[in-house]
Amino acid sequence: MEAFFDNKTNIINARICAVLDEAVMYTAETKFEFQGRVRTILLDENPLPGTGAAGAPAVVGAINWKDKSFEVHGHRRKCAELRRTTGNLFTKYTRSGLPSHGFVRKFWRWSAARMEFELSYTHEEWKATIEDGKTIVGRFCVPFRPHLFHKSKPAVIHLTPTALAEDEVFLLLVFIYEEVKRQDKTNTSTPGGTGGW
Repeated sequence: MEAFFDNKTNIINARICAVLDEAVMYTAETKFEFQGRVRTILLDENPLPGTGAAGAPAVVGAINWKDKSFEVHGHRRKCAELRRTTGNLFTKYTRSGLPSHGFVRKFWRWSAARMEFELSYTHEEWKATIEDGKTIVGRFCVPFRPHLFHKSKPAVIHLTPTALAEDEVFLLLVFIYEEVKRQDKTNTSTPGGTGGW
């Protein structure tokens, strides 16, 4: 799957469209309250027949920002159960597993029966890998900031058939979650923010 987010500045309120024919695959919608984000839902714009109202989008996933949980196909789990990190400010690891400075490894897994994804961010791109970083199963390319003299590029997501088999919705939510958290840390002008520059 290769798709782009049609709202270049706000990935948590955007349609996710196929690169091939620009058909809308998913829609991300976020509810805000006075203190910030409450819930981001992921709607499948092309649900399977018999899964909800005829022709209506179906909610397939959600990020609950306040209680720090994810929902995938109606099942809710806390983020603390889904992710783990290795390394810290003093002990960090390189991709080869050797100790280094400045590298924390992030891992996400929906359940014990599913694959564990390692997420890393470099050069405006998130990568999801399996098998200790040997196989890339997903990429999420995010433009750094809007440009003055030319159009900025939209966020683009690439998922391999390996990721699509069971974890498509989960991996989409993880990419969105990690990018919003990264933006929160780097963009101090919008505390609790909109998820965009």
